[in-house]
Amino acid sequence: MDNSLQVLTIAAFTTMINYMYIQKEWIVSPFARRFYRATARGSVAFLFFAVFVAMGFLPAFFAPLAKALLLAGALSTGATMLGMECFLFLFDNKSLAYKQVFWFFMMLLPLGATIFCFLVYSRSSAFVSTPQDSSFQASA
Repeated sequence: MDNSLQVLTIAAFTTMINYMYIQKEWIVSPFARRFYRATARGSVAFLFFAVFVAMGFLPAFFAPLAKALLLAGALSTGATMLGMECFLFLFDNKSLAYKQVFWFFMMLLPLGATIFCFLVYSRSSAFVSTPQDSSFQASA
């Protein structure tokens, strides 16, 4: 690749980053970390609740509540999948290409994004320690 073409490609990429709709703070911040971990837990609860409803163990008078809980579970699963896909392809610089492909296909499974959240996202070095986090750890 010609050196001038490589410089032009890097300049175009950095310009494109400035106009992205997804901000880094939405994916990699202490609040985002808590949010995605909570939605991952909601995804696990949703899976078990959906199986429970599908098996017919729910009384008829719980039907309206079940619909609301299934909606909340589906939204939390969607939020987890979206956030983890964005993190995987935009902000996870540690993973090699074959690991990204592996995790992409894993996230197509029902609990794939949840597993990625707990194993990769939560342990990522992309999170920097904030003064609030360090004071919490010091007092614990």
